[in-house]
Amino acid sequence: MLLEKMINATGISSREKEIRDLIREEIKDNVDEIYTDKMGNLIASKGKEKDGPKVMLAAHMDEVGLMITEITSDGLLKFQPVGGIDKRVLVSKPVLVGEDKMAGVIGAKAIHLQKKSERDKPIDFDNLYIDIGVNSKKEAEKHVDLGDVAVFSTKYEELGNGRVIGKAFDDRVGCSIIAELTEYDFDMPVYFVFTVQEEVGLRGAGVAAFDIAPDLALVLEGTTAADVPENKEHRYSTSVGKGPALTLMDRTVIADKNILTGLIEVAEDNGIDYQFRRTDAGGNDAGAISLSREGVPSAVISLPCRYIHSPLSLIDLDDYNKMNKLVKLYLERLARKGI
Repeated sequence: MLLEKMINATGISSREKEIRDLIREEIKDNVDEIYTDKMGNLIASKGKEKDGPKVMLAAHMDEVGLMITEITSDGLLKFQPVGGIDKRVLVSKPVLVGEDKMAGVIGAKAIHLQKKSERDKPIDFDNLYIDIGVNSKKEAEKHVDLGDVAVFSTKYEELGNGRVIGKAFDDRVGCSIIAELTEYDFDMPVYFVFTVQEEVGLRGAGVAAFDIAPDLALVLEGTTAADVPENKEHRYSTSVGKGPALTLMDRTVIADKNILTGLIEVAEDNGIDYQFRRTDAGGNDAGAISLSREGVPSAVISLPCRYIHSPLSLIDLDDYNKMNKLVKLYLERLARKGI
């Protein structure tokens, strides 16, 4: 399954080569043109000569992770987060470090050595480290350089009831759906864009949008699912198992009303379950794309993910399939009717 391959690949912000190469190999025979821009975005297109609105489908390749910032005298690796990571979930998690993917584990002072005041609050990044099993700085430097990155080593796994777990569903779900959509021909120009460095400031998407100058953009994302016991239902942002989520507004963009209306009509006409994202927290590539050049009408479709930005997240494959179907049918409607 393509999604599984993407989840198991690595690609922390600014180090997206492995996932980019995987995507290129998967889609190269389905598209008319494919290239990597100077920023590192992978851009493919079909039907550039056709009439109709020029559409940009975008999803980001990068995932959150860790960057090595210090090697201690006893060979432990100090790090800082790349992207937004909850430090409460890091202790004892296995990671892969550097290009050679050296195995390591995130450690901290043992709980029985901690003071009570230390036990009552999350361990700060300054007090965490990665242990790669060496005993000295000199030995560690044979394997690791400052600036190397570490990625969570969680693998894709199927649970019961159509649920799956893994890392980086944000946003390999969007990448996988866009890659699958390259198999179809739409009667309009379509650009399939896999962006870089979204997790550290939406840096790749704006560059790609300026180059393409699309008439509209549809961003496919993974988003927070808050349907867990400690949250009250009225505070759920999205819920797993209730279909893809449409964004009305977040911290970076207000969805274009015409695109949003079209997506709702397609969903309701075809019996596709959908929901609205009920918080305005966070942002995504639509924020950068919508501000490109004279402005680009943009909207966001997201897949609900529990435990997002952690070593292990959970999604529902039925949500994934419905999101895939909604985007495909919307593109077909767009080719017929326009924006």
